[in-house]
Amino acid sequence: MDRSTLLEADERLRWEGRPAPRCFTFRNWRHSLFGCLLLVASVYWQIVGIQLGRTYHLPLIAWIPLPFLVAALYLSVGHLLLARLEWERVFYAVTDRRIVVRRGLFGQRLQDLPLEEVSFFRLHPLGEHLGTVRIHGSDERKPLTLCCIEHPRNLTGLLEEVVESGDWCKSGD
Repeated sequence: MDRSTLLEADERLRWEGRPAPRCFTFRNWRHSLFGCLLLVASVYWQIVGIQLGRTYHLPLIAWIPLPFLVAALYLSVGHLLLARLEWERVFYAVTDRRIVVRRGLFGQRLQDLPLEEVSFFRLHPLGEHLGTVRIHGSDERKPLTLCCIEHPRNLTGLLEEVVESGDWCKSGD
């Protein structure tokens, strides 16, 4: 990966990471449970719809459950495949000036947060050496979420230095 496109001039990289592949892919596994239940119901409804359409010579009845079947396929397995494909394009970095998050499957989205705006962060442990870090800025914009980081204490150590230094609160005076 070419990091020169992410870094500004004279910017120094302090930490970089990528999400753990299995964790990132299966982070929304509850959607798959609901999707499997919806898939069973949609397939049954589709079969009944096809039979009713043949019996009453109304082919439109067979098409009614199709959107539900497509949604069930996406929720059961489709979102897992898309998450796995997106994983290859996800990158996290902390420089001496800002936090950078690059993600997206079809179009690359680049989010950044200047270090002086970091007000607090939360670590959600997912295992002994795995966690998700949510970083909040001093303004009201959406927090940065770094999903499924292996050894998240390396990142949180840097963030603790930033928050404890008090640089972020000087802008509010």
